[in-house]
Amino acid sequence: MTTIGFIGSGLIGGTVARLAIAAGHDVVLSNSRGPETLADLVAQLGPHASAGTATEAAERGDIVVVSIPLKAYRDVPVEPLAGKIVIDTNNYYWQRDGRIAELDDKAATSSGLLQGRLPTSEVVKAFNHIQFEELGNQGQPAGTADRRALAIVGDDAAAKSTVTKLLDSFGYDVVDAGPLDQGWRFEPDHPAYGPRLNSGELTAALASAQR
Repeated sequence: MTTIGFIGSGLIGGTVARLAIAAGHDVVLSNSRGPETLADLVAQLGPHASAGTATEAAERGDIVVVSIPLKAYRDVPVEPLAGKIVIDTNNYYWQRDGRIAELDDKAATSSGLLQGRLPTSEVVKAFNHIQFEELGNQGQPAGTADRRALAIVGDDAAAKSTVTKLLDSFGYDVVDAGPLDQGWRFEPDHPAYGPRLNSGELTAALASAQR
């Protein structure tokens, strides 16, 4: 059994937590408002869920999911995540996050900013191109025809293998889109962002993306 920590427990974070518990894991939730504000969600999720601060979620998680607005990425604790796999679910929405020059001029990617914040962690981007409702209800057993696929990117092969197995246990095929700097391929305004695609379709959509 793995413990998965959550820095951010909103729509995507909460959905991933539900899937993680269904797959046999424990979860530690956190948000910016304090553990007490997560009492209802913890009660819904049951005995395999608990709440803490962001630092506690980072410390207790074997894998940690970061699902907060991009503008808050500098608030992610660094030391407790050293040596750990960090799953980044984020996208850059300038209307929410404000203008970020490195992203506007395409000198960086959103996940690259988080990796820069966490130099001793292995960041893998995932879950950012699917709506939370679909993530929660479109999973299917491995081998199902036309199973939905999700894309990941990351710079560490072992970390991507771990995340691939996790997503498979949630009910999704996985397409490895390459190193972390390729995460833009399945962000907003690109073909892979949003639609339900199987592995072949997703591979084609990723290849057709133009930055």
